[in-house]
Amino acid sequence: MTSWRLLVVVALIAFSAALGGVYAGQNIFAADRRESETELHALLHRQLGLNSSQDEKIHGIEERFAMRRKALELEMKAANARLAEAIEAEHGYGPQVTAAIDHTHEIMGELQKETLQHLFAMRAVLTAEQAAKFDKSVAKALAPEAQ
Repeated sequence: MTSWRLLVVVALIAFSAALGGVYAGQNIFAADRRESETELHALLHRQLGLNSSQDEKIHGIEERFAMRRKALELEMKAANARLAEAIEAEHGYGPQVTAAIDHTHEIMGELQKETLQHLFAMRAVLTAEQAAKFDKSVAKALAPEAQ
């Protein structure tokens, strides 16, 4: 096989792997996150016995975070598109691909930080007894196999 054909095959494999990673991140792993969020949402609104003031405060926290999360998810899609472009341009693991991966990781890290800030903001609204139940649910969501 000539070297240019080998390069094309390697580029196609790398591009396919990148697309597979994007798909897994957005569909497979996001499903686990959504399931955990649903469990936390159910705990907050159905099992903790929130009073009307707590419910109103938590609703506001959730609305603000939903907007921010959506913005970060859009940034993530754009970063993934830049990664795909870099892979297509370099046909290998070069400086553009490295920079695009680093940028993607920055956004993912920001989302994780803001998610935790959101959780702590909601926790601050709870009574000590409610917070203890909330903490157990958060720990279960973050490390289900350790429970």
